[in-house]
Amino acid sequence: MNIQCILRIFLLSQMLVIGVISSAGYVLASETQMQEAEPEKGPNRGRMLRDGSFAVELAIVETGVPPEFRVWVTDDGKTINPSQVDITIQLQRLGNVTDNINFSVENDYLRGDTVVYEPHSFVVLLTADYQGKSYQWQYDNFEGRTRIANNIAQALDIKTEITGPATLHETVRVYGQLALPPNAKRKIQARFDGVIKNMHVALGDYVKKGQTLITVESNESLKSYQITAPIDGVISQQLASEAEQTSARTLLELTSQKVLVAELAVFPTDVPSIKKFAPVEININGFDHGITSVVSGSKSTLRNDQARIFLAEVRNTDATLTEGMFVTADIEIATVDTPLAVKREGLQAFRDFTVVYAKFGEQYEVRMLELGMQAGEWVEVLGGIDPGTEYVTENSYIIKADIEKSGASHDH
Repeated sequence: MNIQCILRIFLLSQMLVIGVISSAGYVLASETQMQEAEPEKGPNRGRMLRDGSFAVELAIVETGVPPEFRVWVTDDGKTINPSQVDITIQLQRLGNVTDNINFSVENDYLRGDTVVYEPHSFVVLLTADYQGKSYQWQYDNFEGRTRIANNIAQALDIKTEITGPATLHETVRVYGQLALPPNAKRKIQARFDGVIKNMHVALGDYVKKGQTLITVESNESLKSYQITAPIDGVISQQLASEAEQTSARTLLELTSQKVLVAELAVFPTDVPSIKKFAPVEININGFDHGITSVVSGSKSTLRNDQARIFLAEVRNTDATLTEGMFVTADIEIATVDTPLAVKREGLQAFRDFTVVYAKFGEQYEVRMLELGMQAGEWVEVLGGIDPGTEYVTENSYIIKADIEKSGASHDH
């Protein structure tokens, strides 16, 4: 964890401890921290709601069935036949969503007709009609929810985006190193044999195309002529010196470094997925930004470990890269358009779920996600959050830390 993350967590903890109030009068506080003490539980582990001698036990049951409400009713401690009671429930969720639940008789209890989907975080309004009298209760059942004032969220650098469609680029991670292309080197020789009168460059010098490299005096005509650089490049070898005969040999070697080739090792299981001209994102240790390229081809022979070497051209116009550097690359093997996706950086773990934190005004709440394909920065969402929902991307761990600090739970 870096220093910036530690500072943010410290700031968050201090705000929670002292109940920081901004100049606008806003407070950072978990919804669950404001709940009352643990409610009374009934024999079926449900919440007890009492009005005089009349009592309702309300429980969420999810063993062997999708989560659903069940109700047991008593009067003066005696079980009431469930057919004599009418029960309705409203669940008021964040985002102005209301779920209406009706009940029917099953065995000795009333069973709700609607799946109570995650998160189980809502205001519960229960109405019971019994023997001509109406009873009503309302209570908060929050989980995975917190409130953070906008000015504090800004100070903590909490960033959000809107759920919607995205293009996922499926890739294969490979490794390799930079090499020189076959045409990178030029061997410099004299056109006519003679004596080297002047060696104008030295090993390691950078030269431009057309620059004079060597002056030679011809053995036959005794006239001098110049050998010039055929390309831009670096003097990578110097094999002759002044006053020596040229003798039809290589005098200098000139190497162009404007273009390098990433040699990328792809193992047999992934080879069929790699296509020519597939996009490649190349990353090099010590460099902040990746390099975009495409697969230009592959070598005809395999390595000893059966990996096939695919090639991708790397521009090196500023000469910051060198032959032999190790690289990591992501080769695109498929492109998928999905109607709903979230950014991977926003994902967090909550209970047994993978979640993001949806934002409603100054309130944040978990959204349990059903995920599909993951590629690059995006993750496909198959369910759990609606399109157009604002959710936390950067620094979502701050929301997670605040909710965990509160010890949120929900009624079952």
